[in-house]
Amino acid sequence: MIRPGDLTGHSDFHLFKEGIKPMWEDDANKSGGKWIIRLRKGLASRCWENLILAILGEQFMVGEEICGAVVSVRFQEDIISIWNKTASDQATTARIRDTLRRVLNLPPNTIMEYKTHTDSIKAWEDFHGLVNASGGR
Repeated sequence: MIRPGDLTGHSDFHLFKEGIKPMWEDDANKSGGKWIIRLRKGLASRCWENLILAILGEQFMVGEEICGAVVSVRFQEDIISIWNKTASDQATTARIRDTLRRVLNLPPNTIMEYKTHTDSIKAWEDFHGLVNASGGR
């Protein structure tokens, strides 16, 4: 498999449990959310490999809560996210955050954002409604 750092342009890799689609609306995802980490260029391959090994090795210790992970290669930065089933379970989302920091060996000042899929859907709908209302681009 090609490493994320070897990709050019705009690409996404999705790795999700069998039967779960990498979509907000999937039954396993719809009540969940994702931790988002923006990385400077050059870090995505190592972080992606460490994340996948941590998920497969069950290092997160959150049962069936992890749905999958995504690495998004962009021109200016790369983004890694890990999706979970239950956004309202703050203890579990905190454990996922802390485990991410550890397994990815992130510096203490790394910004991590948690976004519920409900918020993502709303933002998408608001944006596309605005675009359509302003001329249907």
